[in-house]
Amino acid sequence: MKEIKNIVRSRAQESSSAVEKLYITMRHLFNRGFYKPMGVSGETLREALLSLRPEIYGSIAEEKVELDGLLYVIERLPIGIEECRFINLTSDEGYSKSHFKAIIPPKRRRNCYRIDDEQMNVEITRGRSDIYDILTHLTFIFIESHKIKDRILIDESGEVTRDWQKLAQAVLQNKKLTLIEKEKTISHTANILGRTFSEVLDIYDAFGTAEKPDRFLHVIYWLGKLAIEEVIENNKRTITFSPILRERLGHHIHGEIWANNIKEVLKNNSLLDRPIHIISANMHSVMNSIFATHVLKAKYKDQNDFFIYEELSKSGANDIRDKVTSFAEQHGMISLPDNSGTNIDVQIFDTAKIDWKKSAFPSTKIAKSQPVIIVMDYAFGEQAYETIDELLKPFQETKHKKVFLNVESVSIMGKAGILQGGKGDIMIPSAHINEGTGDNYPFENELTAAMLDGNGIPVFAGPMVTVLGTSLQNKDLLKFFHDSTWGVIGLEMEGAYYQKAIQSASKIRKSINPDVKVRYAYYASDNPLETGSTLASGGLGTTGVKPTYLITIKILEQIFNLN
Repeated sequence: MKEIKNIVRSRAQESSSAVEKLYITMRHLFNRGFYKPMGVSGETLREALLSLRPEIYGSIAEEKVELDGLLYVIERLPIGIEECRFINLTSDEGYSKSHFKAIIPPKRRRNCYRIDDEQMNVEITRGRSDIYDILTHLTFIFIESHKIKDRILIDESGEVTRDWQKLAQAVLQNKKLTLIEKEKTISHTANILGRTFSEVLDIYDAFGTAEKPDRFLHVIYWLGKLAIEEVIENNKRTITFSPILRERLGHHIHGEIWANNIKEVLKNNSLLDRPIHIISANMHSVMNSIFATHVLKAKYKDQNDFFIYEELSKSGANDIRDKVTSFAEQHGMISLPDNSGTNIDVQIFDTAKIDWKKSAFPSTKIAKSQPVIIVMDYAFGEQAYETIDELLKPFQETKHKKVFLNVESVSIMGKAGILQGGKGDIMIPSAHINEGTGDNYPFENELTAAMLDGNGIPVFAGPMVTVLGTSLQNKDLLKFFHDSTWGVIGLEMEGAYYQKAIQSASKIRKSINPDVKVRYAYYASDNPLETGSTLASGGLGTTGVKPTYLITIKILEQIFNLN
């Protein structure tokens, strides 16, 4: 009998197992209805996250507190959540009609409501991926809060270090600190965090707001304070899932309302029977690609199109953006700001109303039936399946009459992590692989690397992996996907979900043309395999402008029959 060797698992295998464990545990806790993140019920989640050690959470497994990761998370959670012991994840349950003021995190669109001193409600209207995102972020900040507690708590009676007393004193006086007071407090805080004075000083202002310039100190104080209370007074922080959320999740409630709103507008504008092209992108690139150069050519004489797009992308360029939007609305664009709870705004372009001589595509070759372009803002993770699945269903015009949409193409343009190359590079996928399950979706991409080559931007082609959450990735797992026969070039959160919905609608349910054309292209927002190039290292700035518009223009050229 052959001797069984003692097989040592690689870090990639451990990481893959940790991702699977996180996924299963989060679904279990959701079904359970509540849990205590730093108690027994949250132990599996904490262990899996510490085993995975995602790149974005930096030094999560070390004694020192992780600052870049903390900033990344805090920007995606509502202001004040660090002060709350009770965090309640809810569906859209009518809080917008109350006196409660919605708190919207700066980097993640979701409505949150501070119910009282101890409770924060967070509305989940974007599906399970939103829950995974929040739970991993909360687990991370609670782990960090216990690191702070370990460094300040001297004994079990609750005696604390002098550094902590000085921080508490500065925070509780509730006034803007002078430069001297600020630097003294930073010195004490650096000791608490296990960081240098300059490391804290470098990131300090990034946490601040106009109302709370010293917010960094408040965040550290409240994280430490609640962690001490968990140990000394056994006041455990608790995360709950409202009964309505548990009942509604997975039923496409918000996606159905969203899709029906779009179809109603198509019907009211006599556009239901026309050829339809769906584009998932941002709310400016299609509009600007068609109209901006004509509208702004007098203002930016002798400048190329990409210069104009960069000017439009700058903060404070509201006047010129409004000018382009106003012109677009007079020439066939209908704006549909979201009111369904999906947080996905929409624009509809009736190409019959576009004067092509006053556009960037004067040579457009349109057939007799003028196409309609539906541009939808980015979906979030699993929400991509919910929204596209609902949008591709026939429209129930009357009780006895269904109208099948004439969808000719679906194009997805988005940001993604790249595994070779750097920020701003372009990726053209040939298949999407679902991380964890290994489900895979090969497809015929109408866009090719050759179409985008020669523009001064590196272009990569190959399979891409659809991940559970960008905040859960680590180098070992990504290196495996890249170096093994999977040959993955990048990672994103929605591709497999979009393709799953498109395939079921076109190949099985026959609600759209079985030969619907698909286009996928992404530009790199980060390279998680390179330290200092992860999402926590900051945004793209203007680096993303050229690839965004290059991809958008190639999509439009195909729709307008220009190649």
